[in-house]
Amino acid sequence: MKFAVDKHEKYILLKLNETKLNSLITPQLKSELILINTEGQRNIILDLSQIKFADSSGLSSLLVGHRLCKNSGGSFILTGLTDAVARLITISQLENVLTIVPTPEEGVDVIFMEEIEKELKKEAR
Repeated sequence: MKFAVDKHEKYILLKLNETKLNSLITPQLKSELILINTEGQRNIILDLSQIKFADSSGLSSLLVGHRLCKNSGGSFILTGLTDAVARLITISQLENVLTIVPTPEEGVDVIFMEEIEKELKKEAR
């Protein structure tokens, strides 16, 4: 699996440099997501702008990332969805489960807004 990792203090941007998100790629993607999460990173932005095809195992890896981040109090954000991938997510009725934004920059904005909200809730207690 070819990918690029851009680490930041509050999040990690993971960009897949593949054209397919299928059963050949998903075991490696799941392992990478688990590794990132166990290293203490709870906010992950996954850039899928290069992905032209995804199947059910690809969707499974996205749900793994979502669950890992959610369970650690963070956010899992998808960005750069192509029409084919967006259609599969819609057909699977996951558009209301997964956080999807058009660009990585908007994903960063979402993470910082959610972090501010969490801080404000802590202070209100």
